Amino acid sequence: MLTFAVAKEGSIVIPFGNHKNFKMAEYLTSEKKKEIFAEFGGSETNTGSTEAQVALLTLRINELSKHLHKNNKDHSCRRALLNMVGKRKRFLKYIAKKDIVKYRELTAKLNIRK
Repeated sequence: MLTFAVAKEGSIVIPFGNHKNFKMAEYLTSEKKKEIFAEFGGSETNTGSTEAQVALLTLRINELSKHLHKNNKDHSCRRALLNMVGKRKRFLKYIAKKDIVKYRELTAKLNIRK
């Protein structure tokens, strides 16, 4: 049985049991989030901006895709990835409906569409 304990080092989850050196979501530090929100949301505290949410989801989607290339049988991770892709798609649809120019700039900047 694998039990989890949350360390005081941000959002890192350290399990006890078989995986002694396992760290989760190491790519998503609070500094990285602040950088994304500052770049796409206008300021570090503007976390609710649709553009910032799309940028954050894009980062998480890219990292989960890398993970799934190595661990192709991780079905719970695959389901989470599909949920994130759907959420990002809905955000992008909203942005395209409100301001098509902003949508095109965002997709070009994040390199989402080809």
